[in-house]
Amino acid sequence: MSTSRTTVGHRPENLALGAALTTAAFFCVALVGTLAKVSGQYTSTGVLLLFQNLICLVFIVPVVWRDGWSSLRTSKIGLHVTRAVTGTACWYALFFAITQIPLANATLLTYSAPLWMPLVAWVVTRQRVARATWIGAGIGFAGVVLVLQPQTRSFHVGEVAALAGAVLLAIAMMSVRWLGATEPITRVLFYYFLLSTVLAVPIAIVDWQAFPPRAWVWLIALGFAQLFSQILIVVAYRYASAEKVGPFIYCVIVFTAVIDWIVWHHPPTLYMYIGTALVIGGGLVAVRARAAPTPGGG
Repeated sequence: MSTSRTTVGHRPENLALGAALTTAAFFCVALVGTLAKVSGQYTSTGVLLLFQNLICLVFIVPVVWRDGWSSLRTSKIGLHVTRAVTGTACWYALFFAITQIPLANATLLTYSAPLWMPLVAWVVTRQRVARATWIGAGIGFAGVVLVLQPQTRSFHVGEVAALAGAVLLAIAMMSVRWLGATEPITRVLFYYFLLSTVLAVPIAIVDWQAFPPRAWVWLIALGFAQLFSQILIVVAYRYASAEKVGPFIYCVIVFTAVIDWIVWHHPPTLYMYIGTALVIGGGLVAVRARAAPTPGGG
C-alpha cells in the first residue's frame, strides 16, 4: 500500500505528467478501499486481504521470470519482511476499520501516515528532525483530533484500527524509502506481493467465510485496483522524483470522501472538512521541511 522509487528506466523530468500519474495511482488506492467495503458485505477481511495480494503476485511473477530469477538476489531481506508485515497489517487494519466507521473517516485516519514518519525516522535513525517538520506534524495531528472529536465521545474500535494502520503505513513507507535506495522496483514489488500473500493465507484460513459467486467480480476488481495503483506510481516515478510527487498521497483522502458521500451518503461534516484541511496542510508543511536543505545537514 506504500510507494517506492527507482532510477531504472528514468526519463527526462515531466512534473505535470508525474503528478497526473500519481493522482491516478491514488485514485486507484481510493478504489481499493471502496471495493473492499463492497466486497466486505460478502466475505471476511482475511479473504479480502488474500485476494488483494494474490492477484498482484500472479501478474508480477511473469515479469520476474522475464528478468531472470537471479534478479531477486538481495541482502535486504529483513527490510523486505518488515515492509511486507507492516504493509499487510496496515491493509488489514484499514479493511477492518471500513466495516466499522465511514469509509472517508477510516481513510483519512490511515493516510495520516506521513505525519507519523518523522517520529518513525527519529526512533530508527536518531537523526535530528527539523523543527518545521514537527510543526507540520502537529498541525496534522490537530486535524486528526478534530475528526475523532474525543471530547464528545469515546474512541470507536474502527478509529483505533485506522490509527494503528497509520503507524504501520508510516513504517512501511519508510521501509520502501530505504529499499528504494538500492533495490530495483521489480524486486521490491515481488517480495512485497509474495510475502504479503504468504502472510494473508493463514489469516484467510482462520477468517474464512464462504461467499456467493457474485462476490468474485468485486474481489477480482479489488486485486486489479491494487495492481494498477502500483503500476501507475512506478511509472510516475520515472517522470518525477518521489519527493516532488509524494504530497499527492493526500488525493486519496479527497477521492474517498467524494465516493463515500456519493455511494454511502456520508456527507462530510464541518469537523471533517477542517480536520482534512489540517491533515493535508500539516502533511505538506512536513514534506516541504524534509525536502528543504537545512544548515548543518539537519
